[in-house]
Amino acid sequence: MKIFIDTANPKEIRDAYELGIVEGVTTNPSIIAREGKKFEDAIKEIAGIVGSNTYIFCEVISLKADEMVSEAHEIAKLHGNTIIKIPMCAEGLKAVSRLKTEGIKTCVTLCFSAGQALLASNAGASFVAPFLGRVDDIGWDGLQLVSEIAEMFAKQGTETQIVAASTRNPLHVIGLAKCGCDVATVPYKIIMQMIEHPLTKSGLEKFLKDWESVPQN
Repeated sequence: MKIFIDTANPKEIRDAYELGIVEGVTTNPSIIAREGKKFEDAIKEIAGIVGSNTYIFCEVISLKADEMVSEAHEIAKLHGNTIIKIPMCAEGLKAVSRLKTEGIKTCVTLCFSAGQALLASNAGASFVAPFLGRVDDIGWDGLQLVSEIAEMFAKQGTETQIVAASTRNPLHVIGLAKCGCDVATVPYKIIMQMIEHPLTKSGLEKFLKDWESVPQN
């Protein structure tokens, strides 16, 4: 399963890429707003860090199909591997279908059911984004939803990939990998949490302490 970092912060993106474990960047209007930069400037800065072969997910803010398509064209000019995030709604599906015929890749976001994922795939979405953390918040099972979508896509032979959003902890990430998710969007903080473990820390400390007793000459 691929990991995309869910941020627009240049330092977090640079640090994550230096680890060699991240293959894409996902953003949304809320994430961009936190950086206090113009949208175009933020995306160009990210592109300068990750290069031309890395996916950058950028979301439209329009609510009508014609406007979404127009906005998608402008966003696509900012980076060669931009994935246009389109909200799940009737107008969004219209936009996805049109953009598919133009060769522009899309991700249908704010997906909360297998039925929505199926419609997004049929419309031509390259990715669908179930929000497992938000599903958990209302008492449902986010990982079960992703598993259901993965099973459905496998049986249908669809090319649409699952890019799970709203991951809240390292266990979410492991659960996604086990249930057949293609991509997990993961905040920087959670990536760092996955690296750390108390036994790893204590083991390293012991190695270093034992090394002090090894003759050096």
